Amino acid sequence: MNAIDNGEIIEQYPKDFPFPSCLILGLSIKNVYIHIVVSMHDEKIYLITAYVPSTDKWESDLKTRKGGNK
Repeated sequence: MNAIDNGEIIEQYPKDFPFPSCLILGLSIKNVYIHIVVSMHDEKIYLITAYVPSTDKWESDLKTRKGGNK
């Protein structure tokens, strides 16, 4: 929840089904950078997935994908 509340939206997926979603970069309560994919509908937030981003797939800023977008 800390990462969602205080994180930054780094990608948006307006065509996702059943609801548009977004990718958030935030800090866990243990100060580890994590990515969280969430969607929102009727004032509810749906957590789709959360993971620690790898620098194999992400630039050092953890905001930019290596080799393109989703």
